Amino acid sequence: MTGEHPTRTGGEQIGPETGREQIDVRRGMFGARDSGDTSGYGRLVRRITLPGSSPRPYGGYFDDVADALDDALAPTAGEGFADAVEKIVVFRDEMTIHVRREHLPRVALTLRNDAALRFELCLGVSGVHYPEETGRELHAVYALMSITHNRRVRLEVTAPESDPHIPSLYAIYPTNDWHERETYDFFGIRFDGHPALTRIEMPDDWSGHPQRKDYPLGGIPVEYKGATIAPPDERRAYS
Repeated sequence: MTGEHPTRTGGEQIGPETGREQIDVRRGMFGARDSGDTSGYGRLVRRITLPGSSPRPYGGYFDDVADALDDALAPTAGEGFADAVEKIVVFRDEMTIHVRREHLPRVALTLRNDAALRFELCLGVSGVHYPEETGRELHAVYALMSITHNRRVRLEVTAPESDPHIPSLYAIYPTNDWHERETYDFFGIRFDGHPALTRIEMPDDWSGHPQRKDYPLGGIPVEYKGATIAPPDERRAYS
């Protein structure tokens, strides 16, 4: 297998005709770099991709949600649906609305308040880190639920590592208070407008954000009630 041909990732055909955006190419199976390949997977080529916009019709209630959001985001000061929404992805019966970060509060408020949408509940925000997606390395993903219409969608917003700022949705969905703090703690995304954006899991003086892909694994000593616990890779020695 060479890098010239499409490969299969999770049973899905990857190629230029699929509308997926390639952000990286990985070779081999287990990530080893400094030793000879003994796995038999050394020539495996894996394209790391992100989905592009899904074509219409989406199916189910997803078309109704997209149409209602389009109608509700009527152009204000020259900015409408196309300005706020980058793309809509429907994959495995789940709908993700990718929103430009400066428009996130307006889109979230519309999804909550519009009678045809009524996504009253935000189930939290999760962080994702794609180091290879230059200029869009940090992603925040909000899961929304409409109790009125029994529907679910996701909002996804990106920010670069060099400017990791995303507007807070605390004023619209107050349940995001601790969720945004946790995402800030682990991924370093700064939610502008949050009333108390402090760490929630790690100590206040902790350096770094542990769930980023470039964060070191292991090798960090832990202090507990005055006693120092060695890093995981130094806790046992076999002779």
